[in-house]
Amino acid sequence: MTHPTFRFGPALLFCPADRPDRFAKAVERADAVILDLEDAVAPEAKADARRAVAASASGPGALDPGRVIVRVNPASSPEFAADVAMLGETAYRTVMLAKCEGTADLIDLVGLEVIALCETARGVLAAPAIAAIPDVMALMWGAEDLVASLGGSSSRDDDGVYRGVAGYARAHVQLAAAAHGVAAIDAVHLDLGDLAGLSAEARDAAALGFAATACIHPSQVDEVRAAYRPTAEQVDWAHAVLAEATGGPGVFAFRGRMIDAPLLRQAEAIARRADANG
Repeated sequence: MTHPTFRFGPALLFCPADRPDRFAKAVERADAVILDLEDAVAPEAKADARRAVAASASGPGALDPGRVIVRVNPASSPEFAADVAMLGETAYRTVMLAKCEGTADLIDLVGLEVIALCETARGVLAAPAIAAIPDVMALMWGAEDLVASLGGSSSRDDDGVYRGVAGYARAHVQLAAAAHGVAAIDAVHLDLGDLAGLSAEARDAAALGFAATACIHPSQVDEVRAAYRPTAEQVDWAHAVLAEATGGPGVFAFRGRMIDAPLLRQAEAIARRADANG
């Protein structure tokens, strides 16, 4: 089954859709901008936000549609139909569906490139079925809405580490994405002052094979990009081991380490990340 190719870099920046004055700056700062019609916009401002998104797609200063993702309201929301109708009048074709809870939520998004946000208990458990839908480009998970759907009040412990159920959801959504050949996007880091924590989480995400991490402030973009960029030592090892493997045996010793097919695939992943991140 062929899915849309995830073509964005690792740092995706949310921008409130009712703040068109920030759109161009967000695109300039990040690898892609997520124009947010959902949580970032108050109910009374959603109609204006839709008009702002539509206006940004045409005329002087129009945003590059290849670098824009539009987060729409959940399929169960009274705002969803208007969001989708607005998209149909623009060149924007990549949509992030908030609180996706099953394949039925995707019916009205046929023909679009969908990033399904699995951020409730239902959504996390439905992630494998959602990832199997041909229009799905990527899955993303979210910790705070997940915990709210459980009746909880905090996704992290006192040390800032994700609680067990949040860690499970992260892994489950990534496994579902990988099983169906689509990208996985890691959740936002809400503590804007904790750049060290963000960097550590993004490095972990990159090492595990996530394609990107979502950001909520421009100050987070460079930290995410740096975290996804392999070190010079990693790139040197990857290129050297791949060169050694060309035409060679299936299993071989290299720099004191046994190399087999899984490690070759890891080397290929490092080389791809290095190319994608300059």
